[in-house]
Amino acid sequence: MSQRGGTVTTQIRYGEKVYSPVIEKGCADIIVAFEKCEALRFLADLKKDGILVVNDYEMPPVSVNIGAAEYPAGIIDEYKNVVGKENVHIIKAYDIAKELGNTKCMNIVLLGSLVKMLKLESIDWKQIIKESVPEKAIDMNIQAFEKGYEI
Repeated sequence: MSQRGGTVTTQIRYGEKVYSPVIEKGCADIIVAFEKCEALRFLADLKKDGILVVNDYEMPPVSVNIGAAEYPAGIIDEYKNVVGKENVHIIKAYDIAKELGNTKCMNIVLLGSLVKMLKLESIDWKQIIKESVPEKAIDMNIQAFEKGYEI
């Protein structure tokens, strides 16, 4: 669906005990949005004092492209007002990925920043990347991870 411009969501729960695979509205600890408007669609899922990680990138939805709607202006400021400045993290993942030569690795930039925020350094993320991407893309994806981690 996402390859045709649709929305894809993924929920991840982990801990000592996980009672359900579904995160209820207002209960998500963290939301990571690959696009600025995408975060708006799922903001109600975030718990009070939750963290919002947003890729500072605009991919206008079909409704904007056909002129039926306008892309929301000042959306990042709105996130800061609703969630709180200290809990909103704006990542220029698209720009970083573009500098590395392939915008498709912006997800790995976001992963790197998320790993640092969640203090999940004990996991060998570079090995996971090596096992998960095509051989020709390993170096670029590791660089993307490192750039995200440095943010």
